[in-house]
Amino acid sequence: MQVDAYDSNDVGQLKGARVVILQAKWHDDLTSIMTKKCSETLQKAGVESIDVHITPGSLEIPLAAKWVAESKPDAIICFGIIVKGDTYHFDMLMHMCGEGMMDVSLKSGIPVLNEILPVDDIAHAQARAGDNDQNKGIEAALAAVEMIQLRRKINL
Repeated sequence: MQVDAYDSNDVGQLKGARVVILQAKWHDDLTSIMTKKCSETLQKAGVESIDVHITPGSLEIPLAAKWVAESKPDAIICFGIIVKGDTYHFDMLMHMCGEGMMDVSLKSGIPVLNEILPVDDIAHAQARAGDNDQNKGIEAALAAVEMIQLRRKINL
């Protein structure tokens, strides 16, 4: 199913949920918009506690997620942007971040939502992190809400 925009109007309600957002400092003009849209959507869902922490960059997010997971939030949402350059540095960072966040998620049992955007150029990031209803922050919040609801339904 193709999604052209995210509908945050029909988001379920969560009582007592705690979500932590990790935001990379690089490309703050865009990652902060993702964080803002995410927080607004989580608030609509009734999330009672939203903590935001800033990391130096995207590569530091998996370790920060590990630390955060120790406090047992209901979900961790990660925002960053990695722009492809002329070297393999992009590929290395992209894979290390993805694997690190998945490792934290599987070991802790806490959903770690990966919205570290690997893009060819900054225009691609702007298209996904703009101040509109196609912002990946909304998508991440909706996915977090669904995962928290699923976990509660399964009674874990």
